[in-house]
Amino acid sequence: MVTSATRPLPNSRTDPDGSVVIRVLGYNIRSLRDDEDALARVIRACRPDLVFVQEAPRFFRWRKHLARLAAKSELVVLGGGATAAGPALLCSLRARVERTEDVLLPLTPGLHRRGFATAVVRVGAARIGLLSCHLSLRADERHAQAGMLLDRLASMDVPHAIAAGDVNERPGGRSFRLLAAGLRDAWAVSPWGGEYTSTPAYPHQRIDAVFVTPGIEVLGCGVPVGLPGVDEADLKAATDHLPVLAALRVPAGAPPASATGPASGEGPRDAS
Repeated sequence: MVTSATRPLPNSRTDPDGSVVIRVLGYNIRSLRDDEDALARVIRACRPDLVFVQEAPRFFRWRKHLARLAAKSELVVLGGGATAAGPALLCSLRARVERTEDVLLPLTPGLHRRGFATAVVRVGAARIGLLSCHLSLRADERHAQAGMLLDRLASMDVPHAIAAGDVNERPGGRSFRLLAAGLRDAWAVSPWGGEYTSTPAYPHQRIDAVFVTPGIEVLGCGVPVGLPGVDEADLKAATDHLPVLAALRVPAGAPPASATGPASGEGPRDAS
């Protein structure tokens, strides 16, 4: 479904008070098994500051594959990948990195290992926690992982946070409802563009989402249908999900007293 909201999505900017407007993109890229050039064109056209990736490459030379996609998309790798069991984070050079952490979740025998790619970044005078996720296909494990996601964000000691990913569940499901109760579902707050994220050939369900903490203002969120530069053929060729793009206004905020500044030696990772 395409919403009636046809207003332009705001561009990124930093305001005089240090607050920022940022563009964030959530995208399941299916391990780059489809048309990588089409995928990069979609990402570039969305002009994101932050990309929350699911199903990043996890096997042979996975770092090089993820770094190649980042370079084609005019971004850099922030964290995640195989070390987070698939979720990853990409960013523009607007983001100043304070710390990153890849988190592996408890393994259920016989099921795929899941994890979170997390980071704390500063854009302008805003300090933001980030979490990219891909929740389980099994309902009970998925619900437990949704609770772990909320706990992880609460432990990050940040004034504002964004979580985005493949929930593997529609908004009526109990895991999605748990996330939407603890955070704000950006699409529900300010719908823009298209709603359904699965599948590109037959969009009929919303199983991918962007969630934000209450202090973040959602200016618009949805599938970038009709966005200049985003070609429908590229959306269909890039992967088996449609992306979710959100424009968010994040207030300026001083870091907590315990913060001592960016961790030594940390920043966007180079290919290796």
